[in-house]
Amino acid sequence: MTAVQSDASALLGVYARVGPHFVAGEGSELIAEDGTRYLDFVAGIAVNALGYNHPVIRDAVLRALDTGVVHVSNLYRTEPGERLAAELVAHAFGGQAFFCNSGAEANEGAFKFARKWSGKTGIVAFTGSFHGRLFASLAATDRPDYRKPFEPLLAGVQIVPLGDRAATARAVTDATAAVIIEPLQGEGGVRPVEPEFLAFLRALCDERGAALIFDEVQCGLGRTGTLFAYAQAGVTPDMLTLAKPLAGGLPMGAVLLSDPIAAALGPGDHATTFGGGPLVATVALEVLRTIADPEFLSDVRSKGAWLGARLRQLAAAQPRVKAVRGKGLMWGIELGEPAAAVVTAARERRLLVLTAGPNVIRIVPPLTISQDDLNRGVAVLAEVLA
Repeated sequence: MTAVQSDASALLGVYARVGPHFVAGEGSELIAEDGTRYLDFVAGIAVNALGYNHPVIRDAVLRALDTGVVHVSNLYRTEPGERLAAELVAHAFGGQAFFCNSGAEANEGAFKFARKWSGKTGIVAFTGSFHGRLFASLAATDRPDYRKPFEPLLAGVQIVPLGDRAATARAVTDATAAVIIEPLQGEGGVRPVEPEFLAFLRALCDERGAALIFDEVQCGLGRTGTLFAYAQAGVTPDMLTLAKPLAGGLPMGAVLLSDPIAAALGPGDHATTFGGGPLVATVALEVLRTIADPEFLSDVRSKGAWLGARLRQLAAAQPRVKAVRGKGLMWGIELGEPAAAVVTAARERRLLVLTAGPNVIRIVPPLTISQDDLNRGVAVLAEVLA
C-alpha cells in the first residue's frame, strides 16, 4: 500500500480550516510544521485551559495508560469516574453527575433530565445563546442560519430576548420543563449576564416548577476566575453543564444534577458508551484539582483584571472598537465592522484569536498563560487594530 499524503479533501467540509499544520505545542504556543511558533489566544476554543504539554495532563495520561484499561463499559464500576463525580458535586451544589463526551451532549442530556423530572416539555432559551448543534441543543441556539437547514428541530423551544423580564415571564409557564442560559455567553459575542437577571430566573423557575440549567461549557471551570461562573452571581442552578476544558483536551462533558432531579432518573433513562471512561476521568480529575486550587483561580482573576483594563485602554484609543466585555480570561472586543480581517491579520503576525459572531474578536487563552505572553498578545492586537 502506498503512503497516503496529508490532504484535507478527505475530511468532510464542514470547517473552514485556515493556517498551517500544527504539529506540537508548548505552554501558550502552538508550533507549526516549519517550526514557527504562534501565541495562542484560542486554546482550542477555551478547551486547553492548562496550555500545551502541561505535566499534569501528560502524567495523568501516562498513569492511566499504565493500567492497560482505556475503556470499561458503564455496565461496571470504575474508580476514576466515581472519584471525579464526587469531587465535581462537592465543589458545586451536591447531587450527582452524568458524564458524556461533549457540551452539546451534556445539554441534550439536561433537557431529557428536566423533562423526566418535571413531566413537562417546554424549553426556554435566550437571544445570543449557543448550546450545541444536535437537535434539541440546536433548537435552543440563537443562530437561525444554523437551524434553518435542519428544521423541524425539537418542538416546544422558545428563544426570548436576553434580559427582558416581561417576555421571559410570559414564556416560562406551567408547561415549561427547563430554562437554559449561559452566565457568560460565548459564541453570542462574549456577553456577561447580569446577576439580577439570573436571580430573577431562579425565582421564576421555582414559581413555575421548571429546572434552571446553567450552560457553563465555555465559561465554566476557572475561565471567569471562579471554578464555576455562577458562583459570582450567587445563584445556584438545578443543573450545570460542563465540557470543553474538563479533560484537558480529551472529549468529555458532564451534567451536574441537583438531588431532586437526580432522584427522578433511574437505570435506562439515559446512557452513553464512552462517557466517564477511566482514561478521560483520570485526566479530568487532575485537571479539576489543578484549576480548583485557590491560588490558581486567584492568578486567573489577577491576569483577567489586567487584561480587561488593558483591552479597555486599547478600545479608548481605537475608534474601530465599539465595546469590550468579559470576565477572567474570557473577553470579547466588539468592532464596528466584521472581525474576520483582524483575525487573519493577527494570525499573519503569529497570534491566534477567533471570532464570537461576525463583529467580535474573542480572546480565550490558556488559563496558565504568563503575564509576558499576555503583554505580547495584546501588543499584537493593538498593532493590528491600529
